[in-house]
Amino acid sequence: MTNATTMPTMSNMKLPPNLDAACWDQLAPLYAQLTSREIASAKNLEQLILDRSDLDAAAEEAQANLYIAMTCHTNDDARRGAFLKFVQDVEPNLRTTGAELDRKIVESPFAKQLDPNRYETYLRAMRQEVLLFRAENVPLQTESTTFDQEYSKICGAMSVTFDGKEQTMPQMARYAESTDRSVREESWTVVSARRLRDREEIDSIYDKLIAVRHRMGLNAGFNDYRDFQHERMLRFDYKPADCKKFHDAIEETCVPLMRDLHRQRAKALGLKTLKPWDLKVDLLGRQPLRPFADTTQLVERTSRAFHRLDAELGVMFDSMRTGSCLDLETRPGKAPGGYQYQRQQSRLPFIFMNAAGLQRDLTTMVHEAGHAFHSLLSKNDPILAYRGSPIEFAEVASMSMELLTFPQLDEFYNEEESARARRDQLEGLATLLPWVATIDAFQHWVYTNPGHTRAQRSAHWMELNLRFGGDVDWSGNEETLSSLWHRQLHLFGSPFYYVEYGIAQLGALQMWRQARRDPKAALANYKRALALGGSRPLPDLFASAGLTFDFGPETVRGLMEEVQTELSSIPA
Repeated sequence: MTNATTMPTMSNMKLPPNLDAACWDQLAPLYAQLTSREIASAKNLEQLILDRSDLDAAAEEAQANLYIAMTCHTNDDARRGAFLKFVQDVEPNLRTTGAELDRKIVESPFAKQLDPNRYETYLRAMRQEVLLFRAENVPLQTESTTFDQEYSKICGAMSVTFDGKEQTMPQMARYAESTDRSVREESWTVVSARRLRDREEIDSIYDKLIAVRHRMGLNAGFNDYRDFQHERMLRFDYKPADCKKFHDAIEETCVPLMRDLHRQRAKALGLKTLKPWDLKVDLLGRQPLRPFADTTQLVERTSRAFHRLDAELGVMFDSMRTGSCLDLETRPGKAPGGYQYQRQQSRLPFIFMNAAGLQRDLTTMVHEAGHAFHSLLSKNDPILAYRGSPIEFAEVASMSMELLTFPQLDEFYNEEESARARRDQLEGLATLLPWVATIDAFQHWVYTNPGHTRAQRSAHWMELNLRFGGDVDWSGNEETLSSLWHRQLHLFGSPFYYVEYGIAQLGALQMWRQARRDPKAALANYKRALALGGSRPLPDLFASAGLTFDFGPETVRGLMEEVQTELSSIPA
């Protein structure tokens, strides 16, 4: 753990009070001060790291605010234009200047004199950044971000007229839980048809992204983008071959469980086979779970749940009820999905989601709150890089919260409904891990076969469905199935950011197992590890939480057996 007595506590750099960090003309002289600064001692180098962190935090927050504004209103050309201006004018300069500062730090003779317990994780990541940086990739990264924003705009504009009113895609998800099968089928068909209208345009965007990213990999000296991106994501503790072994473990352990649950579902519903619109309805014909009526009620009930779980976490959640930290309800023109974004200068988290009154919205709320707790617990580290963590552990923070809040579900439901919600969540794990394997394996193929055609890409996706998909009858809807990956926004904006969900889910299940045996100790482990931010290597962060960093078949099998045992104790 970080030794607090040796941690520098402040920056010497005084940023102008009216600094517009979205303007490169205002940032440039401040970065020039850092790149030209003379380093005559380890203390000087340490101070440079701190001062750089403060300036980088200002720039990151400017980008965060522009991104938040744009995703909240993708149909606002002014907001979208402001974000793209930052991406095109400021971000390339930040990357180039950042690379110069990276080299200045890691190549300093005084770097070896820095406390290794404090700085080795930081320097290891920076050495990797220096090794992989190519100036010719900077404009390609800008292109990639621009294409992703085109994708977000397309998705944000999607809506349908159904049940006598215009509705967004998140709002339409409610009909998947209808006990009237004809309503489920009709709503599913309407949504699928709407998505297929944009198939050509989305495929075109993905073609462009693949081409740009492949060039980036070649520029950095790699044979393909897959290997380049794995190194760029600082995956020091596992490689692409380990991901493929994880896929195998999921296929061996989770896919049979998922398909068995699907067969049980078909039998309970009196169906010969499940169709894609039969996956969310309650097996006993009960009305869908509705944990809240509106986002005000969602926030109030979530607050009470967190206060009961842990007083400190409850206070942290309440701190987000002010300061423009929440945008929760779905509406036309809002980007899809959900995220938590830490504004690094003010150190205030922001939670974005598309709530429509569903159980999955409650799951998203506590998931993103877990990320926010991570940000808040590590926010006081003066080194910006340590106020985040490797994604594999960042997702442990969020996914654990989905499970740790099981005892507090009675803030939203009665006893019977709480049991249904727990069962839905645990059954969902059997679906999530195969989907993680599908998305990750898809990307491995896409980027190691960059010259593929769209037909080949669709064919490979269909092969992966045979390997990892459920026991669901898609006959007559093959076109929708072949483009189902369009809905996974990570493929467009965060390439190869998905296997982390699978690795983190194993960590979260271990945390849940701890909490079932000793809730107080589990919460203490959780908060202690989150407070470390990114100051320790990935296996150390897992160990600090009392978890094992392992995603081999034995670990997967053992945790899935625990899930099955718990499921057997919860009535359908």
